[in-house]
Amino acid sequence: MKPILLLVDFQRDYLAAPGLEPAADGVVERAIRLLAGCRALGIPVVHVWTTVDRARDSRMPHWKALGKWSCVEGSEGHRPPDGLQPRAGEAIVHKQFFSGFGSGALHPLLTAANADFLIIAGIHLHGCVRATVLDAYERGYPVCVADDAVTSDDPVHAAITRRWLQDRAAQFESVDPLLQRLASATTTEIPGAVTSGLIGLPVALIDGSPLHRPSGIKLLRRSPRCTELELTPVPVAGADEIADATAAARRAGRNWASAEGRSCALLLETVADQLLADASLAEDISEETGKPIRHAREEVTAAAAQLRALAGRAAQDMEVRPAPGRVIRQCPVGVMAVITPWNNPLYIPVGKIGAALIHGNTVVWKPAPAGSSVAVRVMEHLRAAGIPDGVVNLVFGDASTARHLMAKGDVDAVTLTGSLGAGRSAQETCARRHLPLQGELGGNNAAIVWSDADLPTAAARIAEGAFGMAGQRCTANRRVIVEQRCHGEFLALLIAAVGRLSWGDPLEVGTEVGPMISIGARDRVVALLSRARARGIRWLTPHRPDALAEPWERVGAYHPPTVAVVTDSRDELVQEETFGPVLVVQSADDWDGAVRQCNGVRQGLAAALFSGSPGLQRRFLSEVRAGILKINQSTAGAEVDLPFGGWKASGIGPPEHGIGDREFHTRTQTVYII
Repeated sequence: MKPILLLVDFQRDYLAAPGLEPAADGVVERAIRLLAGCRALGIPVVHVWTTVDRARDSRMPHWKALGKWSCVEGSEGHRPPDGLQPRAGEAIVHKQFFSGFGSGALHPLLTAANADFLIIAGIHLHGCVRATVLDAYERGYPVCVADDAVTSDDPVHAAITRRWLQDRAAQFESVDPLLQRLASATTTEIPGAVTSGLIGLPVALIDGSPLHRPSGIKLLRRSPRCTELELTPVPVAGADEIADATAAARRAGRNWASAEGRSCALLLETVADQLLADASLAEDISEETGKPIRHAREEVTAAAAQLRALAGRAAQDMEVRPAPGRVIRQCPVGVMAVITPWNNPLYIPVGKIGAALIHGNTVVWKPAPAGSSVAVRVMEHLRAAGIPDGVVNLVFGDASTARHLMAKGDVDAVTLTGSLGAGRSAQETCARRHLPLQGELGGNNAAIVWSDADLPTAAARIAEGAFGMAGQRCTANRRVIVEQRCHGEFLALLIAAVGRLSWGDPLEVGTEVGPMISIGARDRVVALLSRARARGIRWLTPHRPDALAEPWERVGAYHPPTVAVVTDSRDELVQEETFGPVLVVQSADDWDGAVRQCNGVRQGLAAALFSGSPGLQRRFLSEVRAGILKINQSTAGAEVDLPFGGWKASGIGPPEHGIGDREFHTRTQTVYII
């Protein structure tokens, strides 16, 4: 294999444009990592730049119509950022329009280098990256797009492009597994995967039976708490397994949809009892995800409570009778695609699956690879409780498996918890197929702390809410906006409260902050903070003086709880969801400024107010734009039987739990009777 890396339009003018998703700084950091890795492996690099000659006005026609000057040769905006500058001997190809092949200079370079595989990263997946991929495809080059080193200012168009290209012209793979694959000189086409002869986890559980592959593609995993420990590889289901799983769910649905609601409730109650009696389930969660054992045990308890709450709703009246007809809400949607994350590998799947079943639906479940062993345990409990074969089917895999399930599986609706990018992809796919979508897409949650609050209590609750699971939960307290009058006092109390949190081995009962899910996730946070420091942002790690702190970071995917003080609300640390052990502290001179900062991010999942003022509490409830609001509590956590869903970019479709379950998992029929 003779790979070549193409870096397309990593230029300051493009990177400075508003609306890029993912954010420019993170994409640049990953591109720098990709570039460094390719250079270390001796892979040639070509820099492809849009170049405008001002003297002869070589702008594209639509730029001329808009009066736009960008990427002008010799200007600062024409240059790439630090870390992506060309080295001596690396080719630069200048282009006027979209494709890197447009000038005619790129193809001869690739031919001279005997290139037979292109790696592409760049700006505007829906535009210049897409055009370059298609021209490469036309010329016969296999292409891999570095999935987390591309961005776009039109994210829905980018989601369409990703799906469309994957079906035709390119594979997509994240930077870290791509570099691992290049380093091992493997040619497998599955992201982050290796070929393995081990028989461990099944590739799927269909109609109650495990389907094993003695050989095939498997995703490698390592324990977050000790990265020298390899976990069971995860097989990747393909089109055949997805077709079999959806067919099994369709067959089982014929009987399940007409089953007596009370019988389903009894089955869910039985599953709840079994979860609570499973003495090693919490340990499995902790070992597989790095979640502290105390939180893993709380998750088991909450999952059982969720099932009992669902069972209690089985007898609800599904019919109302406004004259002159009646409205029935008891028709199941059908086969539900359930796509779940790793951070709550029991609670989130159990809630989604239980809600589907209690309303007469069947399920095809695709869990995150990092929650795979827990998923097998869940399936065992469902079968042992008496859930009929085929009612719940499981397929393992990566993001491509989830995309295939949504795009081509015989499903009737999709419920997903994941990243904003995963939500964009699901939204595009479901819209194209007219499938209902329920998406929980995370949060960049803020707590407002006012000077009349109980400041020590507020500091303790926010510290736990920010760092209790290393910040890896969607409701984690990511930001705190403090009234200027008490900013200094509260910051000191907060640092002390963070320092009291126990940081270390998740299997120790007293641990409150464990590792992140992977070394890659930890390194992402390290890079985020390094960029912040370069911008002059001050951040504090209260656990650093602890002599035990340093070894944790060498053993596993640990990162110390970090508090960053940020004054610019436009900063990356404020605007982007870190999903890690980082808490951002801001200040506000007045109430309007605090609300403006609270609402001033894309997401709107949860928000909190610490204040004893009834007037401020009323204003908070009416002015803050989020789906979950709390008074004198951290943003973290939620009750099992109340609706859970975000506003803005945090959610799509009806909320989960409570009244949201019936709204999503059933269809309405209006019956007129003469």
